[in-house]
Amino acid sequence: MKTSAFLYPWDVNGDPEAASRIAGLGIRQVTLASAYHSTRALTPRHPRHRIVTAEHAAVLYPVDESRWEGRRIRPYAAGSWAEGDAYGAAAAELADAGLEVHTWVVLAHNSRMGAEHPSTSVVNAYGDRYPWAPCLAQPGTRDYLVDLAAEAAVRPGARGTELESLGWYGLAHLHAHDKIGGVGFGDAGQYLMSLCFCAVCLDGYAEQGLDGRELAAAVRGALEPVWRGAPSDGGWTGVEKLLGAGAAGATRVWRDGVARTLQEAAVSAVRAAAPGGFQVLLHADPVSYHCGANAGVDPGHILSVADGVVVPCTGGAGLLTPFAEAAREDSVLAANFTVVSGMGGRPGALAADAERAASLGATELRLYHAGLASDGDLRAVGAAVAGLG
Repeated sequence: MKTSAFLYPWDVNGDPEAASRIAGLGIRQVTLASAYHSTRALTPRHPRHRIVTAEHAAVLYPVDESRWEGRRIRPYAAGSWAEGDAYGAAAAELADAGLEVHTWVVLAHNSRMGAEHPSTSVVNAYGDRYPWAPCLAQPGTRDYLVDLAAEAAVRPGARGTELESLGWYGLAHLHAHDKIGGVGFGDAGQYLMSLCFCAVCLDGYAEQGLDGRELAAAVRGALEPVWRGAPSDGGWTGVEKLLGAGAAGATRVWRDGVARTLQEAAVSAVRAAAPGGFQVLLHADPVSYHCGANAGVDPGHILSVADGVVVPCTGGAGLLTPFAEAAREDSVLAANFTVVSGMGGRPGALAADAERAASLGATELRLYHAGLASDGDLRAVGAAVAGLG
């Protein structure tokens, strides 16, 4: 089973042993970040540093200035954590070690953009902005995301790309010093807290027959019991119970349509810029109203647009099933497993987890994250990969 490990450029650059170490795991491919959000990351084997702090979302290569000149929203260059063509330097070393390199592109997740251009952000029913979550419905944001997808995905020598966060982001966010766990929103509450009420979305709701301001008031009213500690029902039935089936359905029609057309445009832009045979995958969740890095999608639709999906499977591989039911013969279904023990991964169980994923339709594996894993975790990964064939 083809297996790829995620990496950051700073895992490789400046470490002469990194590329051969990754190749020694027995994998054939690396998914290397070319555009990424802010993070603080370990580099447990690097000879020059052990902690890398990426202070803001950035591209990890020099942008094409002719594409971005004069535009209000444009990619940010990385700072000292990935100066120059950090992606290109790492990709060259990995390719020299015999590894196929695919790009890893984070799109609608950018706190700096939201801080510097607040009007681009999702606005909840209370008027709070989410700077980490660009509103997908805004024309300027959509143009930016489509162009960023094409540029960051199609880097020299790359054989494919994996597009993360190509869908709605909402309340859930791995934020620094996070302190929002005091209320249990549940699946339904998360959806209501993630609805956007910017001017563009208000117009979008109106197209669906809803008064946006009345809808915001209805959301606030529906959430009052949740704020007081009442549990919210899970799944879409919980959303309908809180908001009413008609209003809930209308919001989903608007949001699903916005996300679908953006996904179509971004994938088309990548393919137009890419050489023949370039593989385009999306990090995806098979429930279209879900928000986050794994974009909520309709499985049948997304597998008609992209070559396949990368599906989170660390907590169980069940999310593969809706994609397997909708897959074409040539669809790629990559099961993504965390292999860092300290981040909830189970590298020692990787062989069994991979077997289970294959039985549910997985055609490939993704390992998160070879740069973050300890030596012991990597040894377990190597043993598991050797047995996969």
